[in-house]
Amino acid sequence: MSYNEAYKALEKLVAQIEDDTIKLDELADKVKAANELIGYCEQKLRSIEGDVKA
Repeated sequence: MSYNEAYKALEKLVAQIEDDTIKLDELADKVKAANELIGYCEQKLRSIEGDVKA
């Protein structure tokens, strides 16, 4: 998965999380998925930063 793909998926999840009609069970799953995507994006950014500095 590329950074851009992960970011787009994260944006979609955030929109769903912010929807007031989402069920609580779905909310927990979407928040967990969003946290995983955030971690992935942070890792990619750190990797890119390291490559740029090198």
